[in-house]
Amino acid sequence: MNILYIFAHPEPKSFNSSMKEMAIRHLKEKGNEVKLSDLHVMDFKPVLDQDDFLQRKKNDSFNAFLEQMNASKEGTFSEDIMNEMEKVKWADFLIFHFPIYFSGMPAIMKGWIDRTFAAGFAFNPVKQNVYEEGLLKGRKAMMVITTGAEEEWYSKGGKHGDIRELLRYITHCTFEYVGLEVMDTHLTFGAGKMSEQRGNEELDRYREKLNRIFPQT
Repeated sequence: MNILYIFAHPEPKSFNSSMKEMAIRHLKEKGNEVKLSDLHVMDFKPVLDQDDFLQRKKNDSFNAFLEQMNASKEGTFSEDIMNEMEKVKWADFLIFHFPIYFSGMPAIMKGWIDRTFAAGFAFNPVKQNVYEEGLLKGRKAMMVITTGAEEEWYSKGGKHGDIRELLRYITHCTFEYVGLEVMDTHLTFGAGKMSEQRGNEELDRYREKLNRIFPQT
């Protein structure tokens, strides 16, 4: 299977980085092809703006949707976007790995989605190519998420509320919107406070999840 691993964490020595490195090594050992987009290492630009387009449809005013539709047709996105789009087209499965910031994804990950899942490439509401007809249908996606708070904060009735309800706005309104089949999110709570033993247990739990999703090839 071709797997694109999109990763957003600024610290190479973090637990998240250990998870990422283990996952990529394990997936390759099982016979999968893996490409990594490590957004902080890439210094990926998160802001969708005029510089995303080599040729503008309109120069007197900026309409991001119109420019994305035109660039999708003409192949005139900036090089960094085109590179990520090629990875998405190659992939059968996309893994989005990030820590929770204010109950959502970090800006650099959101920016990757804003710029890469462009109108005309990932969806086209003009032709109703959304949800079941989204342009990325046939691919699967999964989020791998760590939190600073413990699970009780992210449970129903907890201080933050049910994390799966919070994440539904990503799984449904973003991933399913562009046609992706969404797998169950892998969650690790209290990542910044773990003992070495618990960290190893969490790595084992993630490895077991990968084994269930990606059988030996």
